[in-house]
Amino acid sequence: MHYRTERSGTYRALLASLFASGLLLEGSSSALAQTAATDDLSIELVDPQLLRVCADPRNMPFSNEKGEGLENKLAELFADKLHKKLDYVYFPQATGFVRMTLGAHRCDVIMGFPQGDDLVQGTNPYYRTAYALVSKTGAGLDDVTTLDDARLKSKHIGIVAGTPPATNMAVNGLMVNAKPYPLVIDTRVDSSAQAMIKDLTSGDIDAAILWGPMAGFYAKNANPPLHVTPLVKETTGPRLVYRIGMGVRSADQNWKRQLNRLIQENQPAINKVLLDFGVPLLDENNRPIGPEAAAKSP
Repeated sequence: MHYRTERSGTYRALLASLFASGLLLEGSSSALAQTAATDDLSIELVDPQLLRVCADPRNMPFSNEKGEGLENKLAELFADKLHKKLDYVYFPQATGFVRMTLGAHRCDVIMGFPQGDDLVQGTNPYYRTAYALVSKTGAGLDDVTTLDDARLKSKHIGIVAGTPPATNMAVNGLMVNAKPYPLVIDTRVDSSAQAMIKDLTSGDIDAAILWGPMAGFYAKNANPPLHVTPLVKETTGPRLVYRIGMGVRSADQNWKRQLNRLIQENQPAINKVLLDFGVPLLDENNRPIGPEAAAKSP
């Protein structure tokens, strides 16, 4: 995204924490096609024959114009299940993103949005993850699980300024030696996450704190791979664990219910996409969800 925050501050620093579940339809897979025929989605959707997705053209690991991101792959999955062609409206994920895409009726769904953010109406969540600590494997930080761990006191830690874990770092006196990376950037030429991982692998910093999907993706693709620890045990500062769903317009009730059904019926396939991209998935008790558990239907 051009001039974005780290996932828009992970969408306005993921300020919202309320659980706002949508409703689920009942019935079999065949009922989904019937739903499209009986519910008047023509009133709600830009084009009922297309799955029109609002996306950022340059925001890996989430989306890009080449269709390489995890949200691109989820959109492909949903388009296949809906028997629709897939179309995108690309726009930089910055101030005005929702207004200029979903709000302007140029597209019908944002594939990833934190639950409770009032900019959109959220679907049921399809994954839960957290900010994470990234370090070199075997560097003595593999079993660090909280930011008050004494082993972090003398470490140079990378942090995206203005994101929730920056507050937790300040509470624990870790900002003295921290290396801040900009929250607002032009992704045509820059990436705070990539810069942070580069500094970590070169030894300029000892650890990095990133939003979970970014941490997992860049750590998985580093050579050698890096160690990722979701920060789920913090007791001070903002909470760092969030549920992610999809975003639709507030009036689009039938469309939201159809997406909720797709999420429910395809959760194992959704989980596989997320795990393939290295996203650290968490259950409701903050335990990691591995491939075996992720393959099970809810």
